[in-house]
Amino acid sequence: MANIKSAKKRIKVIETKTLRNKMIKSKVKTIIKKLEAAVAAGDKELAQSLLVTATSELSKAGSKGVYHKNTVSRKVSRMAAAVNKMA
Repeated sequence: MANIKSAKKRIKVIETKTLRNKMIKSKVKTIIKKLEAAVAAGDKELAQSLLVTATSELSKAGSKGVYHKNTVSRKVSRMAAAVNKMA
């Protein structure tokens, strides 16, 4: 355990940030799973609306530093390709 005041504060801040990142990642994963389920079921309308939501959430997560920008770009690209392939 840390003895220095600043180190104790850093531990608290890191815990807070870790929880925030976990919440954001969980939300993104849930939306991606729903999108993949819609693609598998062949529901194009639902898949397109979920794609917009997923793209937005991933972009927000990327801007907050939860995901790297290239990771966000790759995930969005793959999801869009999957939805477009449904036609």
